[in-house]
Amino acid sequence: MTAGTSLTHGTTTAEHELAALQREHGGPLFALLLRLCDGDRQRAEDLVQETLVRAWQHPEALHADGFDSARPWLLTVARRLAIDARRARRARPPETGDEVPENARVTADHAERAAAMLDVREAVKTLTPAHRDVLVLVYFRGASVAEAAEALGVPPGTVKSRAYYALRALRRVLPGYAADLR
Repeated sequence: MTAGTSLTHGTTTAEHELAALQREHGGPLFALLLRLCDGDRQRAEDLVQETLVRAWQHPEALHADGFDSARPWLLTVARRLAIDARRARRARPPETGDEVPENARVTADHAERAAAMLDVREAVKTLTPAHRDVLVLVYFRGASVAEAAEALGVPPGTVKSRAYYALRALRRVLPGYAADLR
């Protein structure tokens, strides 16, 4: 198969030989590749084309002296291409579409989180200093009621009361965040 000699209407000898290979060996190649691709017709068709491209790139292999037919060489190339394609698919994660998988963790947008933090900071500034101190100790620094009471020098019941009224005030200032504050 040499890509030179021009026949009628701009076709070459190589193109005619490739078309003859397709007609003669395309069916058996497709049948083999369809089995090797687990019934995936599109992948099998792609691999048939790739096999024929390899035949076109290596005409010397098709015309070797020991072969009565090019079919054994073509089937070997096709089998190796299918194995390589299967290995490549296993080496990378499966492709997904635009839909979100059911088991995917949904994370909030970083910009939304930053905006919410700013909103909460502004809302906390509207609280009285006593209420703000309790919220900072208990919710932002993770202190227990007893630890906050000791730090502020007030009874634990006062810490609980101030936390309750502070959260209630925040719910009024931040109506869109009320579900998060319960």
